[in-house]
Amino acid sequence: MLEIETHKLSKTFGDLVAVRDLELRIPKGTLFGFLGPNGSGKSTTVKMLTGMLRPTSGEVFISGRSVVNSPLEVKKRIGVLPEELALFESLTIWEHLLMIGPVYELSRKETASRAEQLLVYLDLWQARHTYVEEASSGMRKKCSLALALLHNPEILFLDEPFEGIDPVSARKIKDLLLVMVGKGITVFLTSHILEVVERLVQSFAIIVGGEIVCSQTMEETLLSGDTLEDLFFKHVVRETAEELEWIG
Repeated sequence: MLEIETHKLSKTFGDLVAVRDLELRIPKGTLFGFLGPNGSGKSTTVKMLTGMLRPTSGEVFISGRSVVNSPLEVKKRIGVLPEELALFESLTIWEHLLMIGPVYELSRKETASRAEQLLVYLDLWQARHTYVEEASSGMRKKCSLALALLHNPEILFLDEPFEGIDPVSARKIKDLLLVMVGKGITVFLTSHILEVVERLVQSFAIIVGGEIVCSQTMEETLLSGDTLEDLFFKHVVRETAEELEWIG
C-alpha cells in the first residue's frame, strides 16, 4: 500500500520553477529520506505534500486521499515538523501541547498524559513552563516535534529534525523513528546530515533544481559500493576547490 504518492507534482513562483514533475511512490511503514542542497525544492515539496502549499499542477495523495480535495482528512492522519516552526511566543511549551490535543479530538486527560510522556522523553519536562520566546532553538524544535507526535499520526513529515538538537536528544529521536517505522508508521525525512540519513532510511531520493536526479534504496546504494555521501556529491557538486586558483 502506498502512503505517499505524487503525479507530475510541480510548483512555480512566477518564472521560478521550484519543483518540476515530481514522482514519488512511498509504501506504508517506510523511513524515506528526501535529500538535496539548499534551494533544491525540498521544503517546497514538503509543504505541498502536507497541504501547506497548493501545487501549481499535478497531484498528491496521502493514504489514497487527495491533499488538494480532502485536506482535513489528510491533516488528521499526518504529523508535521516544518522548516519554519509555527509556535506562539507568548505561550509555554506545556500550553502548546494542551492547546493542540483537542484539535485532534483528544480529551484533556489523554492530552496531558501523552504530553507528559513526550516531554519527559525529549528532556523537556523540567522546561515545560518555559515561554517559547525564552526557549532555545533546540527546545523550540523539540516542542514542535512533540506537537507533531501528540495525536499519533499515521505519517510523519520531518523537515531538518536534527538541526540545533543536542546529541542525546538526537539519539532519542532516531530511536523513536525506528520504533515508529517498526509499528507501520511512515516517516518522510529531510536532513543535511547524510551520515544520520544513511543509518536510518530504507530508501531515498535526491532532488536538485526541483527535479529528482536519483531515487533508490539504501540496500542498492551499499551493494554498489557507494556511501550515501558519495552518491549525493556525484549528483550535486559541480565545482571543486581547485578552481579557486587565487586562494593561497
